Amino acid sequence: MVKPAKDSAPTSLHPSAASALVIRQAFSVPFAYDVVFTRDALDAGNPVLVDALTAADPARQHRVLVVIDEGLEAAWPELRGWVTGYFAHHAGRIALAAAPIGVVGGEAAKNDPALITRLHTLIHQHGIDRHSYIVIIGGGGVQDAVGYASATAHRGIRTVRMPTTVLGQNDSGVGVKNGINAFGAKNFVGTFVPPYAVINDFRFLERLPTRERVAGMAEAVKVSLIRDASFFAWLDGHSTDLALFDRNALATLIRRCAELHLRHIGGSGDPFERGSARPLDFGHWAAHKLESMTSHGVRHGEAVSIGLVLDSRYSVEAGMLSEVEFTRIFDLIGRLGLPRWHDALDLNIGGRLAVLGGLDDFREHLGGDLTVTLLRGIGHGVEVNEIQPALVEKALGWMRAHR
Repeated sequence: MVKPAKDSAPTSLHPSAASALVIRQAFSVPFAYDVVFTRDALDAGNPVLVDALTAADPARQHRVLVVIDEGLEAAWPELRGWVTGYFAHHAGRIALAAAPIGVVGGEAAKNDPALITRLHTLIHQHGIDRHSYIVIIGGGGVQDAVGYASATAHRGIRTVRMPTTVLGQNDSGVGVKNGINAFGAKNFVGTFVPPYAVINDFRFLERLPTRERVAGMAEAVKVSLIRDASFFAWLDGHSTDLALFDRNALATLIRRCAELHLRHIGGSGDPFERGSARPLDFGHWAAHKLESMTSHGVRHGEAVSIGLVLDSRYSVEAGMLSEVEFTRIFDLIGRLGLPRWHDALDLNIGGRLAVLGGLDDFREHLGGDLTVTLLRGIGHGVEVNEIQPALVEKALGWMRAHR
C-alpha cells in the first residue's frame, strides 16, 4: 500500500467543501513566421519557397498540397507548369501530394461553404497531415477560405501563403486571420491561425487588373493615417508614380504597409483580438456593410477607401480633425484613383440609413462596447465608443455634395 507523503493532503471534492477547487492553467505559445518579399518565387533557382517548406525539418522530404486561385491561373496559364517544375527540381526536399488544385477566386471563395467541404475531402484523400503543408497561391479571398479549411483540418495544417494581389501582400495575406462569410456577415466563421510563412512575389502583380491594383492601395492609406504620418507624406509625394503603377513605388508601398500591419499584430498585445478594439480596421465598419449592401459588387479595398473618407469626414464634424488635414486625405485618395462615394450609402431602410447597421455588426463581431477608430490628425488614430448618427449623416451629406 502506498501512503501519501506527510506534507501532502488529499483534495476534497465533497459538496460540503467550503470553497470550490480551482486549478488555474496558464501557458504561452510563441508564434513566429517570416514574410518574404521576392520576385519569381517559382523559378527553380529561387530557394525561398523550398527553404520555407523544409525549415522545420531539413532532413526529410515534405509533402505539399498546392491550391491555386482560378482567377490567377486564367491570367497566368503557365502557373501550373511553374509549380510542377519547381517541385520536380527540388524533389529531394519537397513533393507534391497531388496535382495543383484550382478553386474559385475572390469573394465567391468565401461565400461557398461547399468549397470548405471539398478542401477537407481532398486533405483527407491525399493524406495531408500536420507535418505536411498547404501552399495557397492567390488573392485575399482564396487565402482566407483555404486558410480556414487548413486551420480546421486535423486542428491545423501548416500553410504557406503566396498572396498575389496588392491587398493580399500588404495586409490580409501577412496577418493571422482566416475566415469565410455566413448569414450575410463578412468573416462570420473563422479562426486566428498564423501562417507558417508568407511569400510575396511581386511578379504576380504585373497582370493584376487595374481595378484590383488600385483597390489594394486603400489599406496603405489607412495604416498611414492611424500609425505613420511620414508614410502618408511618402504616399502623397509619390501618388503620381503609384497611380501609374510604377514597379518600385508599388513595391515600397507594399513593404511599408505590411511592416506596419505586422508591427501592430506583434506589438499590440492583442494579436487575436480578444478585446473590443480593432484599431487596424479604421474605416471598416462602413466598408464591410457597403460590401454586403452591394452583394460584393464593391471590392473590399474600394469599400475601405469610401469608409476612410466617411470616418475622416466624421472626425472633422466631431471637431477632431482639421479641414486642412482632411483635404489632404480626400485629395490623395482621389489622385490614387480610389473611390470616394457610392450611391448605396443613400439606402434607407425603415427610416434609418442602412450603412449604420455596420456599427451594429462591428460591435457584435467582437462583443463588448462599440469601439471605432477615428482621427485626431494624420498619423494619430484614437478610439471612441460612440458614433453619433446625426454626424454620420452630416459627413455623408458633405461626401454626396463632393462626389
